[in-house]
Amino acid sequence: MGAALAVVLGSAGVVAVGTPAAYAATPSDEVAKLPISSFGAMVVDDAHERVYLTDGSRASGASQVQVYNFQGQKVGSLPTDKAASGMALSADGATLNVSQSDRILTFDTATQARSGAKYTSYDVYCGREIAVAGGKTWVTETPYTNSYCDSSDSNTTLNKVGDTYPVATGWSTTGRMRLAAGPEAPDRLVMGQAGAGSAANPFLTTFDASGETLVRGPQRRFADAAGKGALDLKDIAQSADGKRIAVADAAYGTRLLDASDLADAPTGYQSPAEGAKASAVAFSGDGKYVARGAVASGSTPDLLIQSADPADGTTPIEFAFEGELDGSRVVPRGLDWTKDGSRLFAVTSDGSYGHWLHVIKPPAAQYDSRFTGTLGTTPSKPVVGEPLGIRGKLELDGPAPAEPVKVAAVRKDADGTQEVAAAKVAADGSFTVLDVPDRLGEATYTLRFLGDVTHRPAEDVTVTVDVAKAATVIELTAPAEATREDGVEIAGQLTGQGRALPSGIALKVTRTDRLGTTGELTSASVAADGTFRIRDLPNKKGKTVYAVSYEGDALHGGSSAQATVKITG
Repeated sequence: MGAALAVVLGSAGVVAVGTPAAYAATPSDEVAKLPISSFGAMVVDDAHERVYLTDGSRASGASQVQVYNFQGQKVGSLPTDKAASGMALSADGATLNVSQSDRILTFDTATQARSGAKYTSYDVYCGREIAVAGGKTWVTETPYTNSYCDSSDSNTTLNKVGDTYPVATGWSTTGRMRLAAGPEAPDRLVMGQAGAGSAANPFLTTFDASGETLVRGPQRRFADAAGKGALDLKDIAQSADGKRIAVADAAYGTRLLDASDLADAPTGYQSPAEGAKASAVAFSGDGKYVARGAVASGSTPDLLIQSADPADGTTPIEFAFEGELDGSRVVPRGLDWTKDGSRLFAVTSDGSYGHWLHVIKPPAAQYDSRFTGTLGTTPSKPVVGEPLGIRGKLELDGPAPAEPVKVAAVRKDADGTQEVAAAKVAADGSFTVLDVPDRLGEATYTLRFLGDVTHRPAEDVTVTVDVAKAATVIELTAPAEATREDGVEIAGQLTGQGRALPSGIALKVTRTDRLGTTGELTSASVAADGTFRIRDLPNKKGKTVYAVSYEGDALHGGSSAQATVKITG
């Protein structure tokens, strides 16, 4: 392990939470904001170094397939007559098949020119899955009369696309279908049932597509006798040697199955981190890696890259996506590799309309990172509306990062959870996260280092502070002596920390004479600039004490001040 790069903290205790997470997207990874509001499919064309993406929209009207190069730069688009959903390359890679509601469009992958269209039954609402197996193109179809694409009464048919009209395979079921095929097993078509209703027990099956008609192979359902453990299918992938099928199951994790009978493989992949739900899976073409995507929050991994052999004990490379610039989760079916395994393409979303394409080059090794020492705050007693600094140190093993890394933070208080601006980590490992708490009471700050391309993330640390009311101060300027005839005039100033003091403040004023008699005078009105004046005609000679007090407000504490005046004449 390389020399440690120190990154210090202050005085409150560090509390580790969760498990080591992942490394976030960094300048070493290319990240592109996609011009799509939803995600349909992604295809990687190694021969021409292109990545094709559709948005899977159900909107009517013309659309387009987005085209990117292997560096994550947009290099064009392919126009479609209607919204595009599924895609698949032909067996020889010369043709890109793109499904839309009433036909399968074909594009020449060398020239990017549209080369034809094969008509299919009309499917306006649900989009299509498309796969090439046995040298033939297969699509799913959901009747256009039913817009509830994921409901258990949406009858779906698997069709072979012919030169003019589709040829039904005779297979019909309910709920949305997922298809998978590829060069790993060129004659095998894998189909799984998704969105078939909460009470359903979805299936997974394979077909031999080498002949003119499909020959169905093994089928499996996953729920036990009590109905527990049903499949929640998000993605399907076949291993490079074709012997294994991996299924991203949001209810389970990544299932690894024997392709010959769909039984569980002797050794499976580890369970996802707590709180993560599997969303995507993809094997690299060289057979070395498997990528496993998930929907997770915070520093919980959204992506694992590890040996395709589950018996390999090498620590997975872990990624966490959590930010406005790179998304917060891997979308279903949002992973694909180059054939040589040198690049992984990952599509992430923010859980809404934002989508990003990541081009990830897995590093040869990752090193550990950790928060060290204790977290401290400046000031030690934070107040509402005043800047609060949280000081800390991060230690990185291995090589120093090429770019300054950042520590992210969130604040949780009675109003909920709020992101805090990330802080850069200095060369000595020190950092200061800045925030301005805006409500009273307990606030817990969770600090996160999501890692970089060569460093795993650190365990989250937390510090809890008690945010107090902002202090106020009253200053008085009074004469040392005054006469009963001329009276007493006292000037004052009320100031406060944090948020601006409210308007219309009236200060309580009392007078105590030499005999100890105390009386309340007319309150002093505070001007917008915080100044006020007190005028009084005392009726007794001798030492007289004037006391001025402010009871405070919702965000400011109270304060008081006294002035002593000798009354003569």
